Amino acid sequence: MSEENKFSEGYRQEALELLVVVEESILDIEENPENFDAINSLFRAMHTIKGSGAMFGFDDIAAFTHHVETAMDKVREGLVPITGELINLVLSSSDHIKKMLDTSEGIEPEEKKKGEAIIAALMELIPDSLSSEKEESKSIPPHHSAETESKQINTSYRIRFKPDMCVFATGMDPVLLLDELNDLGDCRILAMTDHLPLLDDFNPESFYLAWDITLTSTCGLNAVKDVFIFVEDDSEISISVIQEHGIAEFEEDLPKLGDILVDRGELSKQEITKALDQQKRIGEVLVEEGVVSKEKINSALKEQQALKNVQQNSASSSVRVPSGRLDKLINLVGELVITQASLTQVASDIDHTGLAGPVEDIERLTGELRDNVLNIRMMPIGTTFSKLRRLVRDLSSELGKQIQLTTSGAETEMDKTILERLEDPLVHLIRNSIDHGIETKEIREKNGKPSAGTISLSAAHIGTNVIITIQDDGAGLNVENILKKAREKSLVSENDTPSEKQIFNLIFAPGFSTAQTVTSVSGRGVGMDVVKKTIDTLRGTIEVDSQPGKGTIITLKLPLTLAIINGLLVTIDKDFFVLPLMSVEECVEMGRMEKEKTRGRDILNVRGEMVPYIRLRDHFGLKEDLSNLEHVVIADVNSKRIGFVVDHVIGGHQTVIKTLGPIFRNVNDISGATILGDGTVALILDTNVLLEKVDRNINY
Repeated sequence: MSEENKFSEGYRQEALELLVVVEESILDIEENPENFDAINSLFRAMHTIKGSGAMFGFDDIAAFTHHVETAMDKVREGLVPITGELINLVLSSSDHIKKMLDTSEGIEPEEKKKGEAIIAALMELIPDSLSSEKEESKSIPPHHSAETESKQINTSYRIRFKPDMCVFATGMDPVLLLDELNDLGDCRILAMTDHLPLLDDFNPESFYLAWDITLTSTCGLNAVKDVFIFVEDDSEISISVIQEHGIAEFEEDLPKLGDILVDRGELSKQEITKALDQQKRIGEVLVEEGVVSKEKINSALKEQQALKNVQQNSASSSVRVPSGRLDKLINLVGELVITQASLTQVASDIDHTGLAGPVEDIERLTGELRDNVLNIRMMPIGTTFSKLRRLVRDLSSELGKQIQLTTSGAETEMDKTILERLEDPLVHLIRNSIDHGIETKEIREKNGKPSAGTISLSAAHIGTNVIITIQDDGAGLNVENILKKAREKSLVSENDTPSEKQIFNLIFAPGFSTAQTVTSVSGRGVGMDVVKKTIDTLRGTIEVDSQPGKGTIITLKLPLTLAIINGLLVTIDKDFFVLPLMSVEECVEMGRMEKEKTRGRDILNVRGEMVPYIRLRDHFGLKEDLSNLEHVVIADVNSKRIGFVVDHVIGGHQTVIKTLGPIFRNVNDISGATILGDGTVALILDTNVLLEKVDRNINY
């Protein structure tokens, strides 16, 4: 990939992230029009998209975004009110920018017309008196904000701007920012050449200059900060107000420490001069003179060091890495874990005292490396939650319902792979809650409910799992309708009387739907079965609970990662198997006497509770075990306690998952394999599929 393509792809990724901020901010503004932080956040995001787009050749995006930025700037000044039309136009603008980012050959003429229509509608919201920058000096309407009033004050700013040495590598020209500052008012610029190296050490690809700038303008502090908004993370920038209502005298250097102390009234000029005459560090002199205590000097030095550390950390706080590299790193770490287990096995067989220490160190370091690498792939679920806010807004408007989405646990982190595959199931579940769950305003008021329905979305870490809950306060599931539909589709026989939980699980059957008519939202019976299959593929579980008239709760239980899992290693005959530890509750022994008590039924009494079990020997067609004692691993699978009968339980095992080849694509009850320390292959059991296969054949 060429350097130009790298920069373009980097811009696309950054712009998509900023568009998420745009949608979050505008939805926050819709809920609370007085949320000035969200207004500023939206404006800054649009400003960054525009500025970076112009630098990297996305001129069409920069031109379009400029109009959105202009409208939001008037909103920020209090000159344009926040209305439903404005909210819709900003969301439409976000969608339009996404389409422009998705195509490298330019958008279609029809899409271009849509963009022009959005711009025209945005400009219609701006009063005629504000349509030109030349008319900004006209009288301000009575509803102007305090910030707008402050912008009419002539203010002088002292600015220090030192771009990063690698600024040229990003394709950015710092002179463009100086030109933008010059457009804001009376701007005087002095280049600082302190860091210019000798010619022999000069690197033409590095940037060594800095600037001291004095700007006098009526634009306000926010406008000055916005000039540097897309370089603030990689540059040294300081902006301070020198004087209001006048132009300060130009100063070649920023104030020294003594000048600042004098300006603040801490010391007099005579005390500073006396201290400097002694040719000592000013802090030492001030302490000796008794002007300020040593503790205060130390405190100031610590603050100075803290600010320095913050600047250093912010310069390297994050690195953008392609996901393919992370996947390769995960695979390498997985191989390292397997090799470490093999080394531990060999060391235990040799029984050499000199090997014990190094092997333990390798095991510890491998564990730390594994945990840190897995954490690199962790991402907060809040990004997905934000996309669902837009879905709820648009779909509820389409269906004529009033629905609020509340979220909690947005900071909960999950593996990036799981998070990406989880997005579609969450969309299906939210759409179902909106269409089937939440009633119309009239029905809710008739039933004594608030006119606006609520969907709550939450996420939390519990052990090594993530629990995601989707709850609505709608009508709940109609058990009778579900059962009737299931019997019509021959999913349940006329003589069967399934439990309420079993009836709820019928909604995940392929082609199942209780909708009376087919709409653009639902009615085709496609969606919930896809949700179930996806969650099963992610080695998770899904549980439904509902109360008529009160609402429905859907709970997803998912592992933190799919690359390396904690497993329980067991044996059947001479073969090794792994059961996912996240679903294992306990292990019990079963003797011949317990078998005889059940009179041939595959059921076990565990402290007064009857637990059905699956004999894995029989399931895999292995010869009968003649021993008097077997082990039963009891797991929670799809909210059912089920036992898996094995010969021996070896113990916990850090399982690196290896996919099976295409020849095993029809083997559904095995989800993968892993390699043990001695090179033996152990198969990973898919407990969900196992239960589905034998559920109807279990002899209760």
